[in-house]
Amino acid sequence: MAAKDSFPLKLSHLGAAPQYFFKRELVPLLADLRLAIALLLIIAMFSISGTLIEQGQSVEFYKANYPEQPALFGFLSWKVLLTLGLDHVYRTWWFLALLILFGSSLTACTFKRQLPALRWFSRTWNFYTQPRQFQKFALSAEFNQADVEKVVPLLEQRRYRIFRQGDSLYAHKGISGRIGPIIVHVGILVILVGAIWGALTGFIAQEMVPSGETFQISNITDAGPLATSQIPKDWSVKVNRFWIDYTPEGSIDQFYSDMSVLNREGTEVKRKTIHVNEPLRYRGVTLYQADWAIAAVRVKLNNSPIFQIPMAQLDTGAKGRVWGTWVPTKPDLSDGVSLVAKDLQGMVLVYDMAGKLVATVRAGMSTQVNGITLSVKELVGSTGLQIKADPGIPIVYAGFGLLMLGVLMSYVSHSQIWALQQGKQLFIGGRTNRAQVAFEREFLAILDQMGAENQAASPVPETAALN
Repeated sequence: MAAKDSFPLKLSHLGAAPQYFFKRELVPLLADLRLAIALLLIIAMFSISGTLIEQGQSVEFYKANYPEQPALFGFLSWKVLLTLGLDHVYRTWWFLALLILFGSSLTACTFKRQLPALRWFSRTWNFYTQPRQFQKFALSAEFNQADVEKVVPLLEQRRYRIFRQGDSLYAHKGISGRIGPIIVHVGILVILVGAIWGALTGFIAQEMVPSGETFQISNITDAGPLATSQIPKDWSVKVNRFWIDYTPEGSIDQFYSDMSVLNREGTEVKRKTIHVNEPLRYRGVTLYQADWAIAAVRVKLNNSPIFQIPMAQLDTGAKGRVWGTWVPTKPDLSDGVSLVAKDLQGMVLVYDMAGKLVATVRAGMSTQVNGITLSVKELVGSTGLQIKADPGIPIVYAGFGLLMLGVLMSYVSHSQIWALQQGKQLFIGGRTNRAQVAFEREFLAILDQMGAENQAASPVPETAALN
């Protein structure tokens, strides 16, 4: 009979098990400060790795820079790097999972610790009605022949907000100091939301565009799983002109790109000249000036039309950047010359089929080679653009704003003072959550003023006891 009676209880326990586990086991675990600190350290460690390891590069790049023999630190080879996703740390599933887990920990801490503390604070507005309640304060005093009404102007002078209930008084100031930690938590959560949204919807692209050409963003090097909708399809960009300013010594001073944003109909909707640290922004997409190259050379052979011949970067073994091309000087392509240039200043080196330097010529000038007149009209530069879109950035900025606001609010001291009138006796006590020394001075100044007023009002000396 006893077994039959206990059977329904077991069923009810089973039905309540998930709720019990969530409230009694999972939430306290997530709200544990040690877990939050551990997650924060892990996130910081992988974030640092994402700044040290080049992100979004080609497999060949990682093979060249992170070989298996010898592996970096004895274990970090290109295979390990690509397997763990360290080439795109901020978009890996495990990094996003860490952010979500850290956000869950902050949320649990906010609801389990911060908000209950705020509710407890609201309950402290209950007025103290027993003298023994003032014994728990580190700062408290008892006056004989005193009146609680004398406390009010002293507190008002110090900008306390005062509440009265019969012979009891409660006053406080600096309530923002109690709300500040909650704002900090909210700010961090908003930052995490922005980071996750940016990782899911953002993309990075690279384009090398010759001067005068129009392009649409297509060379995507890294993108989140939801980034397709963010890649622009209804507008393009035209590179009106690319040029480089050189120093008197011949080194590069700055390179510029005059660019126009065109809508579907080809109408210019925005134009800007960009350079390093001065990008073009349009509809959440940012185009940075990142690199340059020589795209082509325009030449003329005798009285022929002007030909634009592409130039390619030559392998110099990391000894500098040089571009070259080959120009035929006979109709049957049996003979020709090689043109080599290292910058856009216009100097072109001319080599014959045997690799011998036969002439040098500047843009706009001509020279005689293989019995013909070779005129170099122009070197055509191309601009290297790095293109980024991160829809989470506005959210992250808003989160940082809340975080800074919460930090500033947290530095405000929340001071509380209680008073109780019983007959001709006045009990007063107070506490603060920070700036203890400043509060003690303020509290003692209030007591001194009350003592002075009592002595002036009564010929009999008053007594005050300070705990």
